Amino acid sequence: MKVTFILNGDVLRAEVEPRQNLVDFLRAMGLTGTRSGCEHGVCGACSVRVDGQVVRGCLMLAVQAEGRRVETIEGLSDSSEIADLQAAFHRHNALQCGFCTAGMLLTAQDLLTGNHAPSRADIREHLSGNYCRCTGYQAIVDAVAEVAATRVGAGIR
Repeated sequence: MKVTFILNGDVLRAEVEPRQNLVDFLRAMGLTGTRSGCEHGVCGACSVRVDGQVVRGCLMLAVQAEGRRVETIEGLSDSSEIADLQAAFHRHNALQCGFCTAGMLLTAQDLLTGNHAPSRADIREHLSGNYCRCTGYQAIVDAVAEVAATRVGAGIR
């Protein structure tokens, strides 16, 4: 099937298999930051933004992206939208193997966009749908809390 959608700011026209999920399509396009983890929408490794909402790329078919705006970790990184989050994850050693990192960053940015001053409990709750087997969650929560405080202090919304 033919699909046309906006991928990281650029119009994409492509042929997709009707049953191919979005994460597999994106990876086939060379966007390998988004991972296929559990393939059941539980782990969060496949998280992408579609029309501004974080969704599980393993549960969405590529054909469902027709006419929509899809953003991957590469798009958010290239635009510098999450540069402060990436730096904080690095400073706090909140990324070890890196498998979950893209989904964590997307989800953390989603939280900080809607809640400029989240509590640590808010951060934990919002990230609860993303699994990390290497770092544990303390360093991740520390990184997100730091960025939230820095953005509020700088008047960034």
